[in-house]
Amino acid sequence: MLGEYRIEGRRASEIAASVERGVGSGDLAPGRALPPMRELAQLLGVNPNTVAAAYRTLRERGVIETAGRRGSRVRSRPASTARGSLRVDAPPGVRDLGTGNPDPALLPALGEAFAAATEAYRHEPGMYGQAPVEPEFAAAARAALDADGVPAGAVVATSGSLDAIERVLGAHLRPGDAVAVEDPGWGSMLDLVPALGLRPVPVALDDDGPLPEAVERALDAGARALVVTDRAQNPTGAAIGAARALELRAVLAGHRDVLLVEDDHGHGIVDLPLHPLAGVTDRWAFVRSVAKAYGPDLRVAVLTGDPVTVDRVSGRQRLGPGWVSRLLQRAVVHLWNSAAVDPAAVARAYAERRDPLVRALADRGVTARGRSGMNVWVPVSDETGAVARLLHEGWAVAPGARFRMVAPQGIRLTVSPLAAADLAPLADAVAAAAGPAAPFSYG
Repeated sequence: MLGEYRIEGRRASEIAASVERGVGSGDLAPGRALPPMRELAQLLGVNPNTVAAAYRTLRERGVIETAGRRGSRVRSRPASTARGSLRVDAPPGVRDLGTGNPDPALLPALGEAFAAATEAYRHEPGMYGQAPVEPEFAAAARAALDADGVPAGAVVATSGSLDAIERVLGAHLRPGDAVAVEDPGWGSMLDLVPALGLRPVPVALDDDGPLPEAVERALDAGARALVVTDRAQNPTGAAIGAARALELRAVLAGHRDVLLVEDDHGHGIVDLPLHPLAGVTDRWAFVRSVAKAYGPDLRVAVLTGDPVTVDRVSGRQRLGPGWVSRLLQRAVVHLWNSAAVDPAAVARAYAERRDPLVRALADRGVTARGRSGMNVWVPVSDETGAVARLLHEGWAVAPGARFRMVAPQGIRLTVSPLAAADLAPLADAVAAAAGPAAPFSYG
């Protein structure tokens, strides 16, 4: 039925990852039928409920579809952004807390920056053959990285964080390689890894970021890369502190051949210090996007790393898009130089919505997480039911299935649209909808 491809795994997450790996590599073609659950369970020597859970996960991610007696099969057009489709549309009159967008009122006006960029362009238009990175962009980006203790390295401009991370993973890994990722974590990252034919390995985290013992288990099991978020982790708000950074660096020192990718998308919206991990492994990349602080439509991110990684990424970029628009780079430089964003003020604005909400939920017996950034993660016993009940009460939130692999169920609330008067009613609604969640475990 599956030709030469053999589905593997003992746990539901491993079985699902094996199927995703087959789809990503092309060994499981669109429309290919999967074995009946009992048949696959017998083949793997596991309980049929384990296979059922794996198939359910694959359906939620849009990888497979089930049609009654016809059984399960790879979707005719496998979704490359399955988790992003797991959203709740807010009907009229419902407050939308599920988008993950920044507060538009905290974003800078762009007119002056683009006027300056176009004026510079009038005197020196961008042409083929010019350097792909504007010298002023590289200098300003590198100065900010130096100030935060990021190791020396050349700067590349990419079209956002995900573009940078995809290029870095593609520069070093091959289909079937394992990548350790945060769980719960950024849904687009959890989609990207299997879309590249790679195998995601979940790593648990707490408010200080990935747990060292979970990282060590993943690396000992053969993960060839680790992707971590330094601050404002999506969806939990975790931020790597000084002590946790030391622990993680010690783990990575024992695995120097692992590719480390750090995502600092929270730069500009958090006031917690950066504690970078880069430089411990031989191959590393550090990514910093402008999306959260300056606007998601500014598709610009800064990438630096070790010489081999930077060379491979920039070389491959030249064979594709060539470069990120120098007009955009010049506009971003103007925003940086004019101090268009006050990170302390932006961080305070989000904290004044996030922290009281977390406290209000705690007062109502609901444990929530949100150390930094614009999101709050709430563990729930039934996320589908919680989402539906909140929608009925006038609040649209993001279902946790968009962000998790094996982590317990939850919902994500984006605090950007909230005012002080919203916090108590929202906390009441969440407490009523959450139900008796199982005690949260970071292990």
